[in-house]
Amino acid sequence: MEKHYIGVDLHQAFFQACAVSADGARLWEDRFPRTDEGLAAFRGRCHHEVAVAVEASTPTWHFVDAIHEAVGTLVIVDALRTRLKAGYAAKTDRLDARRLADALRRDSVSSIYYPPSAIRELRELTRYRHALVQTRTKLIQRLRAVLLRQGIVDAHRLSRQDGSLDRLVLPPQAAASVAGLRRLLALVRAEGLTAQRAVEAAAHADPIVVALQEVRGLGPVLGLMIRAEVGDIGRFPTGGHLASYAGLVPRVEASAGRVRYGRITKRGSPWLRWALIEAAMHGPQRTDAEGRWVRRLALRKGALKARVAYARQLCHEIHAVWRAIA
Repeated sequence: MEKHYIGVDLHQAFFQACAVSADGARLWEDRFPRTDEGLAAFRGRCHHEVAVAVEASTPTWHFVDAIHEAVGTLVIVDALRTRLKAGYAAKTDRLDARRLADALRRDSVSSIYYPPSAIRELRELTRYRHALVQTRTKLIQRLRAVLLRQGIVDAHRLSRQDGSLDRLVLPPQAAASVAGLRRLLALVRAEGLTAQRAVEAAAHADPIVVALQEVRGLGPVLGLMIRAEVGDIGRFPTGGHLASYAGLVPRVEASAGRVRYGRITKRGSPWLRWALIEAAMHGPQRTDAEGRWVRRLALRKGALKARVAYARQLCHEIHAVWRAIA
């Protein structure tokens, strides 16, 4: 069979595909519904001499799981690093699929990691717990705002279990808001407790997470999130590569012998970056040379910049510990 290349522009309800031959000639292009029937029709046009490129997006993993056994090569494209639009004045689904196919044919695409199902399940668990914590915080802030508007400044009432909020006399609509927010908060707290227990159980059962907890600032929650977001430490030759994946390295502009360092890139997993920044809060409490360096840096650059710098340094420690047991 002739080797050919397929670019897929994936959307929520459908996907556009274009196939080209090794010399760039267009073989076929079509639009498929993103249903079981549409995926089956697409697989019917594939064989083990086909290479497929699809951009990374929210529905990508489901699409990849459905077709990966029917194709020879599957590339999940990092759209930020793959310049697919150069030289084109227009942008349509059909053109995007053509550009993906042509870029794959020319071997000019930048691919991303395809995590196995077990890693994706860990990500769902840790991200779900993280979302619950954020939701709980927003509900508490909203509840405090309602109370402050009624002249109640004792924020500790929110954590009391003695029914002090039940005894407050509030205007009808404010009382209704408080009651509704409290019901939501109770539900989110219960769900958060269940998720917390699941995270701790998964962390204790994973030898990599157990080993990562040797790093100062990492416990079961942060350790499992780092484990889930990194997946395979073998993807990163050094701790610096891991820091780059987390978006913790500064932008660099170098020209004519002049080098300027800017803000961190923030390109990569936001959950991994959050976990590392949270762990870095413990840096100033260290009593070794690393802790002294963080404290000196905080005096010169400020606490926030020192925390980011220490989070970047943590990547080297995490990399060393993980590779030692991998």
